[in-house]
Amino acid sequence: MKVLMIGPSETKAPGGMAAVIRGIRESGLLGREFEIHSFPSYIDGSLPLRLFYSAWAYFRFQWCFEKYDLFHIHVAERGSTFRKSFYLKTVKRAGKKAVVHIHGAEYLDFYDSLEGRRKQIADDLFCQADLVLALSESWKKELESRFPIDTCRILCNGVDLAELEGAVTDNWEHRNSFLMLGRMGERKGTYDLIDAVELALRQNPRLKVCLAGDGEVEKVRALVAGRGLEEHITVTGWIGRKEKLALLQKAATVVLPSYHEGLPMSVLEGMAAGKAIISTTVGGIPEAVTGENGILIKPGDVPALAESLLRCSSDRGLLLSMAQKNRERAEELFGIQRMHRNLAQYYRQLMQ
Repeated sequence: MKVLMIGPSETKAPGGMAAVIRGIRESGLLGREFEIHSFPSYIDGSLPLRLFYSAWAYFRFQWCFEKYDLFHIHVAERGSTFRKSFYLKTVKRAGKKAVVHIHGAEYLDFYDSLEGRRKQIADDLFCQADLVLALSESWKKELESRFPIDTCRILCNGVDLAELEGAVTDNWEHRNSFLMLGRMGERKGTYDLIDAVELALRQNPRLKVCLAGDGEVEKVRALVAGRGLEEHITVTGWIGRKEKLALLQKAATVVLPSYHEGLPMSVLEGMAAGKAIISTTVGGIPEAVTGENGILIKPGDVPALAESLLRCSSDRGLLLSMAQKNRERAEELFGIQRMHRNLAQYYRQLMQ
């Protein structure tokens, strides 16, 4: 069976969705049964470049889609929803099967803000799909509360446990080192983390935080420099897989103080690398991180975030216990092999 995944470019639109697409395409487990290709429908860049590429990609799609049996459409909020609606309509007119896989952290708020024709387009996207994939149980319930569908299933993100095992180190040795992975900006809580570091440094001047990702990189760098925090906060910008493993090796705790999330890859990667986790009670995060394997705070609570940094840098028993439990929990629930086995089962059921 030939499967075509439609989503952002794996090389020119870095992010969690592209990482999921790459993992599925490269999966040896899925490759034994399915021939899976990816079709880039979007790249990062200026608005004119994005618009031109999106139109050109859809034109190319018209010439290649008929040779595929199943379409796996990766969808996020805003423009992604409206672009993918064209692809889904084309697929369904041809009488073919389609999976709609929801990723965007702000998708529910985005949908609730829609009105009129725009809302109808989003409704049609869900109702026309043969299968809708949600990242967590909480997201499945939220989607089913908004759409009259019985086709929604859960597909948790998965991480490469073998690859991340190389990042497992002595967390107590690196207890003052923290790592935040992902797009920088207000939604991810980047500025809250900077504020929290500034507070925590009053009690522990040895704290070090690395911010690695894309987004508002220059704005974040300017803020760090303006506050004189360069010795304590490093802003790397976007990094590759090897660089990410190297940073995980040198950190004891992964931090993600987001305001909106699905089931973030950075948290799962931190768990699989045997790190402590500090994050927020949003999206599917509480399904992965509990009181036993991490610290969860309310988004925007800067004093609580500062206190969490101090706890992880000073409580050896807590730090090592969370690290061990995270590795075990990742192996049990969030291995990429488990994710791909579940996806294979969904593909089979759909094509039957």
